[in-house]
Amino acid sequence: MIFRHDTRLEDLARTQLELFAADESELLQEAAEAEEAWNRAGRHEAEEAYGDYQLVVDAIADRLLDIRESYAATLDDDIAEAYRSAFNRVAAKRFRGYASLLSDLESD
Repeated sequence: MIFRHDTRLEDLARTQLELFAADESELLQEAAEAEEAWNRAGRHEAEEAYGDYQLVVDAIADRLLDIRESYAATLDDDIAEAYRSAFNRVAAKRFRGYASLLSDLESD
C-alpha cells in the first residue's frame, strides 16, 4: 500500500533536511555567495560565475539525493516510493533551487 501524503514521512524528511541544513551550512552559504557573484557578474564574467554556482548547486543536489536514497534503501519498495515523494516535496519547499535537481538525479 502506498501512502501518498503520509505526514509521518514528511515529518521524517523535514527532520533529515534540518540536519542537512545544519551539517552543510557552509556549502549552503557557498551557494548563496556563488549565486550573488553570478547575479553581480558583468557580461564577460557571467558564464564563469554561473559555472561556479552550478557546481555548488550540483554538490547540494547530490548530497540531498544521497540522503534520500540511503534512507529509501532501508524501506520496502512501496514505502520507499512514498518516502521519495515526501522527501522531494519537503525538499522542494525548503531548498527550492537545489532540490529541483533531485528528479534529474534519480538513482538507477
